[in-house]
Amino acid sequence: MKLDYKIIWVEDRIDTKPFVALKENVKKHLEDEFFNVNIETAEDFDEFKKKYEDSETFDLIITDLNLNESHGSEVINFVRDEKHILTEIFFYSANSELTTTSLVNNSRITFHQMDGSSAYRELENSIIELIDLTISMFQHIVTMRGMIMQETSSLDLKMENIVKSQLKNPNLAESIKPVLDNIFDSILANAKEKFDKATDRKTKIILKDNVLFNSSQKIIALGEVLKIMKEEDFSKAYTDEIILIRNQFAHSELMKGDDGKEYFKVKNEEVYFDKDLCRNIRKDIIKHALNISNIEKKLK
Repeated sequence: MKLDYKIIWVEDRIDTKPFVALKENVKKHLEDEFFNVNIETAEDFDEFKKKYEDSETFDLIITDLNLNESHGSEVINFVRDEKHILTEIFFYSANSELTTTSLVNNSRITFHQMDGSSAYRELENSIIELIDLTISMFQHIVTMRGMIMQETSSLDLKMENIVKSQLKNPNLAESIKPVLDNIFDSILANAKEKFDKATDRKTKIILKDNVLFNSSQKIIALGEVLKIMKEEDFSKAYTDEIILIRNQFAHSELMKGDDGKEYFKVKNEEVYFDKDLCRNIRKDIIKHALNISNIEKKLK
């Protein structure tokens, strides 16, 4: 699962006070779970169809039964019968027609009947329950590993571009020289170490070695660049919250205890793979994506 969570909400009263508040509460709930949230709205089937065909990447479809001159069943039948997509759908209504509405496919559809004085509060609770279910479905080791690799690779590339651009910046030549000297000294030390290891011709040692200008050197350089720019140095936090987490997921074996709980074995410590870990990972990726984006903007 990526860090973006996209909803399309089909409701002809979406701009009325109860629905404006409801939509904001749903958005805040997802933001509190550390997702980048985008809620598209449509007032009827025709507007929904246009927006859906422009994107087709929604994580959740929410639709009322009665939509001006159209019908919520048209939304569902279009997605299921014409597009053949099993996106989660939340289908609600304030009248009793909902349970008797004929659909081409009832799979992965949550039905909700609005009723009574607390109808909007119960509608909100039901939508959030479904959202939490969709989130939990994607909090699996394989899915999370894919998301982490994709997002951190993107952050690493941006971080590397910042470092390289500033190391070559002629306006910072005097300030950058000590940084470059440290890099060259480190590369020379690594090169001598590599030469010595190669001379020993011990396969076991060579196979454990890293490349010369490795990720740790780039992080150190990033920290120095941030200091020169008089910006907050987030390089240490980036290492702990991005690089180490990525390495855990990439290289550590997922294990299962006698109680059925899954965990990673990291330096003889058990790191449990659960909802809280997934939530913190999303939080840290979003935080550092913002940090790097802010530096990119200032450099431009």
